[in-house]
Amino acid sequence: MRILLASPRGFCAGVDRAIEIVEQALERFGPPVYVRHEIVHNRHVVEGLRAKGAIFIEDPADVPEGALLIYSAHGVSPAVREAAARQKVRTIDATCPLVTKVHVEAQRFDRAGVEIALIGHAGHVEVEGTMGHAPERIHLVETTDDAELLEVSDPTQLAVLTQTTLSVDDTRDVIAVLERRFPEVRLPRKGDICYATQNRQNAVKELTRKADLVLVVGAPESSNSNRLVELARKSGVTAHLVQTAKEIEPAWIEAATCVGVTAGASAPEVLVEAVVERLRELAPNGAEVVAPTPVDEGVVFQLPAELRS
Repeated sequence: MRILLASPRGFCAGVDRAIEIVEQALERFGPPVYVRHEIVHNRHVVEGLRAKGAIFIEDPADVPEGALLIYSAHGVSPAVREAAARQKVRTIDATCPLVTKVHVEAQRFDRAGVEIALIGHAGHVEVEGTMGHAPERIHLVETTDDAELLEVSDPTQLAVLTQTTLSVDDTRDVIAVLERRFPEVRLPRKGDICYATQNRQNAVKELTRKADLVLVVGAPESSNSNRLVELARKSGVTAHLVQTAKEIEPAWIEAATCVGVTAGASAPEVLVEAVVERLRELAPNGAEVVAPTPVDEGVVFQLPAELRS
């Protein structure tokens, strides 16, 4: 059996930055450090930080006055920031800069009186945060059906924003409907699409050309990880999402001659390594691991000012 590793895979620059923010805050200020929501959607990462003294909460009211609160990579709404201010807590913002960029655009459209179609998934913490920046003007659009049914007060004053963990491929059909229905719609800039999401999806497309099974390491809550599974399946390849190597079923690989392995943007490489080792153990006639040359995505995000010195 051959094991093909995708490249790029795993941590993106925003996730790297968010985790480093929590680790440095713990080292500099000492535990406990409070984090609003899971810093990233990965149980292994969250449990590791919890063991070091991070406390994960949803409501800023649960943070003691004067304590340190870190906003997760997914971003928060102004209402959450206001609640933290009322609680008189110190804050550090670990919001991914790409998410912050979408927040800024939402506020800009709001001030200009432009309604917004936000393409994303209901209930996702990033979507909730973005919608909170222009709650009176944002319409959540999940599907092409939603786009067909969308009603706005002025068809000439509509803009589109997207959840950052979606790719160009994810949004193409919905945007096509919006363009047809609203010819003057303002479309998202290419730079608003998360580079990491698109790159990881492109890597999965490469895997599906050779693999007859694809395993995606990631959490069920991870939007970009679930999209990788869906993409592989749409290509006609059997695919499974696994959080750990223990979740791999021996029956999955009984007939597999080539297994592709990738990881969502919030999954650490140590979990990928464990999956590869598990596949080696299960392969009846041994396994050959094929790892492409690592791709340098060329993106690094600076730490917040509070942690740079």
